[in-house]
Amino acid sequence: MEKKFFEEPTIYVGEVNINVTNLEKALTFYQNIIGFNVLDQTDSKAVLTADGKTPLLTIEQPADVVPKEDRKTGLFHFAILLPSRADLSSFLNHIVQTGTRLGASDHYVSEALYLNDPDGNGIEVYRDRPSSEWTWSEGKVAMATEPLDGESLLAESKKEWNGLPNETVMGHIHLHVANLAETEKFYKNGLGFDIVTTYPGALFTSTGDYHHHIGLNVWNGEGAKAPSRNSAGMNWFTLVYPNEKVREETVGQLKQVGADVKQESDYYITQDPSGNTIQLILN
Repeated sequence: MEKKFFEEPTIYVGEVNINVTNLEKALTFYQNIIGFNVLDQTDSKAVLTADGKTPLLTIEQPADVVPKEDRKTGLFHFAILLPSRADLSSFLNHIVQTGTRLGASDHYVSEALYLNDPDGNGIEVYRDRPSSEWTWSEGKVAMATEPLDGESLLAESKKEWNGLPNETVMGHIHLHVANLAETEKFYKNGLGFDIVTTYPGALFTSTGDYHHHIGLNVWNGEGAKAPSRNSAGMNWFTLVYPNEKVREETVGQLKQVGADVKQESDYYITQDPSGNTIQLILN
């Protein structure tokens, strides 16, 4: 298995929570197409997992839900990181067989497949190249969007797809934001993430020398508004902290940049300047 990306005290994305318009339809997609298992379920919510114990994605159907709103801040995609290229090969073969619409890219650091759930929530499923093959220069990692060698990937493995491997994690999240300057201040000075790559209209941030844990873009337009509370799309995502000391330091930094931070029972909650909600939890 290829090396996992994070080592303590890296801070990483743990779980994503999204709204859907039809829970049954979305659940069928996430189980049969993506390969999640159900960890817990009610009439309006399902908690999904790969290993049978760790929640990675929660899907909810609010009673007053409305379809995903266009040109808003919020989720661009969440990204599911598979343990190996063979796993991604198996997934691609499965997707081809189901006839699901798909996009694909080679980002130098990774190979990625892109698709949408029935509500238009963006999903990336990817594998990392070994970090020894990533190219760094002056604190920035080389990334690009190149065509994926699909034939090579399909030929990598003949293993049948049996759902997400136990070692699957939420590799990163990519968000639409309203203003890059305000966003950089929040994620760099507040959350303490490093800016490791820039694209036109986008920033990529990480901790622990990962290629990125959080992508941020203004591709929905400068000054884009936050979506309605009941819109299909993202409700929140978690950042996982290795210990209380690191988390408390982050809370202090967030307050210094003017962010509102509230303490709940066992986590803190805050919002970036674009209204994207983040829960700060412990490992």
